[in-house]
Amino acid sequence: MGEWFQQQASSGSLVLAVPVALVAGLVSFFSPCVIPLLPGYLSYATGLSGADLASGAAGERRGRMLLGSVLFVLGFSVVFVALGTLSGALGAWLVTWRHTITWVLGLLTIVLGLAFAGLVPLLQREWRVHSVPAVGLAAAPLLGFLFGLGWTPCIGPTLAAITTLSLNEATASRGALLSGVYAVGLGVPFIVAGLAYRRALGAFGLVRRHQVLVTRLGGLMLVAVGVLLVTGWWDQAVTWIQIYLVSSTETSL
Repeated sequence: MGEWFQQQASSGSLVLAVPVALVAGLVSFFSPCVIPLLPGYLSYATGLSGADLASGAAGERRGRMLLGSVLFVLGFSVVFVALGTLSGALGAWLVTWRHTITWVLGLLTIVLGLAFAGLVPLLQREWRVHSVPAVGLAAAPLLGFLFGLGWTPCIGPTLAAITTLSLNEATASRGALLSGVYAVGLGVPFIVAGLAYRRALGAFGLVRRHQVLVTRLGGLMLVAVGVLLVTGWWDQAVTWIQIYLVSSTETSL
């Protein structure tokens, strides 16, 4: 397993795509659709009331906070990894039309990047699942699963961009890997918040005060990835990495 992961991670395309997926996950967490709702998500996932979270009682039940946040993250990770796996498998099936599909998906990524930055009002609708299961640890994975299915406007564009890269990778395993990395980027802050809720809120508050900048930079990153795909520079960068970085590293080893 370790050898497989090393081979996948050293692939030229994944050297570019994995950091993009990780940053996309982090940007999704710090978007206006997630951070303001963090107390609600953690309350439902742990079974603790908003008053408990605000009063600091959550700090005395750190084990419950950790378990609830981890189960919540695992719930939406299942959705994302399944989507990435399917996208990668479809990419393998559509490999004959790879260049055309890459161009079309590149344009889509540019539009999604502009939407993430708030520049396409038509795409600012909300498709989130509004029915919420009963509170408590037993419901935490289901709540995370519904969160993953919901795809709020802030998460949708970044996740769709990762799905595009999964299609471009054209294998189910690499699609799953990219989506898993995205889930890590989105999920780790949830777990950190579960471990140290009050301190995390203070740190996240700084980001909230600059959320417009965060979304603008996140959208710019997606637009840049889309431009690379449309122009073919992504493939050229992958080739350069495979020749000058991956091959040279293997040779030195």
